[in-house]
Amino acid sequence: MPTTEKEYNGYLFDQLSILERIEAVAKEEAVLKQIAIERRQIERKLYQQPPLKNG
Repeated sequence: MPTTEKEYNGYLFDQLSILERIEAVAKEEAVLKQIAIERRQIERKLYQQPPLKNG
């Protein structure tokens, strides 16, 4: 698991990239809806205020 905020943000950006690749080939509406839900959850963590603090 990432130990710094920068590493954690990189992990979240990687998750968003994976979702984009899946979305590009997804055809089922239910799959696209689930991808949108996952994206919102990841973005909420990524852009949370105030940002994470170490220690």
